Amino acid sequence: MSRNNITPSRILPIIVFSQFCCTSLWFAGNAVMPNLLLDFNLGPTALGSLTSAVQFGFIIGTLVFAVLSIADRFSPSKVFFFCALIGAIFNLGAVWEGNSLWSLISFRFATGFFLAGIYPVGMKIASDYYEKGLGKSLGFLVGALVLGTAFPHLLKQLTQNIDWQLVIYSTSALAGFGGILLYIFVPDGPFQKRSQKPDFLAFFQVFKKKEFRASAFGYFGHMWELYAFWAFIPIMLLAYQGLHVKIEFNIPLLSFIIIGIGSLSCITGGFISVKFGPKKTAGTFLLLSGFCCLLSPLVILYAPAEIFIIFLIFWGMVVIADSPLFSTLVAQNAPSDVKGTALTIVNSIGFAITIISIQLLNILRLEISPEFLFIILVIGPILGLWGLFSGNKTVIKTEPL
Repeated sequence: MSRNNITPSRILPIIVFSQFCCTSLWFAGNAVMPNLLLDFNLGPTALGSLTSAVQFGFIIGTLVFAVLSIADRFSPSKVFFFCALIGAIFNLGAVWEGNSLWSLISFRFATGFFLAGIYPVGMKIASDYYEKGLGKSLGFLVGALVLGTAFPHLLKQLTQNIDWQLVIYSTSALAGFGGILLYIFVPDGPFQKRSQKPDFLAFFQVFKKKEFRASAFGYFGHMWELYAFWAFIPIMLLAYQGLHVKIEFNIPLLSFIIIGIGSLSCITGGFISVKFGPKKTAGTFLLLSGFCCLLSPLVILYAPAEIFIIFLIFWGMVVIADSPLFSTLVAQNAPSDVKGTALTIVNSIGFAITIISIQLLNILRLEISPEFLFIILVIGPILGLWGLFSGNKTVIKTEPL
C-alpha cells in the first residue's frame, strides 16, 4: 500500500472489533470467578491470586515482547493473530476438570502473557495506519478495551442461570474470531518501519528523549489511579450503602455503567484532541480525575444518592479518557523503528504500577475508613501532571483531521 493512498474505511472498525474480541480473554476469569472457587474447592484467597496472575502474565509478556522487539521485527498483524489463538487456547484451560489452584494460576498467567501481543500490538497496528489523527483512532481502540473491562460486571447479571463453562468457550471463540478477522482484513500498515534485529537497549534508550519521557510519566500517573478506581468501584458503592442505610444499589449493573461509560469518553476525548492537541487534552482529563479523588470523601459522606452516582459516572469518564491520548503521545514521540517496542514498554511499566496501587488500597482499607480511602489515588494525577508538563516542551502540535 502506498503511503499516499487513503486508509480504507474498514481498517479502524476491524481493529477495534478485533481488539474487543481478544481482550475479552483478560476478564473471562473474573466473570466466572465464584464458579471457579466453588467447583475446584479453592479458598477465598485464590480470588486475588487468580486475578493478579493475568496482570503479572501481561507484565512479563510485555517485557519479553519489548526486549525482543517482537512488534517491530515481525508483522504486527501476524503477531496479533498468533497471540489471539494461543491466548484463546490457554483461556480454555479453565474448564479442565483436573484443575488445581496452581494449574488455574498457570493458565491465567499464560493468557495474560499472550495478551501482550494483543493490546499494545493493536495500538501499534493503528499507529501504522493513522499517522495523522492517531488520537481519534486510539480513542476507539481503548474504548473497546474499556467495554471489555466492564463486561464481566454485566455478565454477572446475564449469566446467572448459564453454565459458567459457556462463558469460557464463548470468550475463547470470540478471541479466535477476532484474531482471524484482523489477520485477513488488516495487512501491515503503510507507515510501518520494521526493525531488522532485536534491540536490547531500546528498553532504556527510548526514555532518553524528553518528549517521550514526559508522555510516559503522564501515563504512569494515570495508571496509578485507573485500575485501582475500577477495582474498588464495588467497594465505594458498598461504603456509601453502609453510611446511608436506606440506600440499596444494584452494584454489578452500576459498576458496568460507571466503567463502560468510559468507552464513550475515550472516543470523545480523541475528537477533542483534534482541536486542542493530545497533550493539553490528556492533562485536562488527568486534572479532573485528580479533583475527583480529592472530592470523593465529601461525596461519599454527604451527597444524595443521585449526585453520588452522577459523580462516579463523571469520574468513570475522565479517569480513562486520557489513556488513548497518552498512548498517542508515546507513539508519536517514539522513534519510528521501535514504536511497537516503546508502546509495549510503557504498557508493561504502567500495568506494574496498577498492581502497587491496588495492593496499597487493599492494605489501607483495613486501616482507614472507606470514605477516605480514595484520596490516595490523587498521587497519580499529581505526579503524572508534573511529569507531563514539568520542564518539557512537546513537539506534538494539534492533530490535523
